[in-house]
Amino acid sequence: MGMLQEFKEFAIKGNVIDMSVGIVIGSAFGKIVSSFVADVIMPPIGVLVGGVDFTKLVVTIKEAVGDAPAVTLNYGNFIQAMVDFTIIAAAIFMVVKLISNLKKKEEAAPAPAPGPTKEELLLTEIRDLLKSGK
Repeated sequence: MGMLQEFKEFAIKGNVIDMSVGIVIGSAFGKIVSSFVADVIMPPIGVLVGGVDFTKLVVTIKEAVGDAPAVTLNYGNFIQAMVDFTIIAAAIFMVVKLISNLKKKEEAAPAPAPGPTKEELLLTEIRDLLKSGK
């Protein structure tokens, strides 16, 4: 039971839950960016460079023989994956930069000056009494 209890404590910690949410959102964001690149960005780029469909850009290493499929290098898909990565990396960079700027502003805000301690208040009262001659 000790190991199960330790796992439960680990899984319930805020960092693990935050990380899990981040992974799920990141996965969904990756799918959105992949669709955006494949369906919105690459077709116009393909038209601009002469009607190229990037998903069809391949180098055939070995032709198909019988039931064995052809061996190809799909460099068009690789180009699309690089564009996906670039967009995701830029988005993550902007989020990290925004969070970093917010933390800097939070750190730059001066902490409120602490009020006098009880000892300081008592010493001030004593000093004032001595000055007044009582």
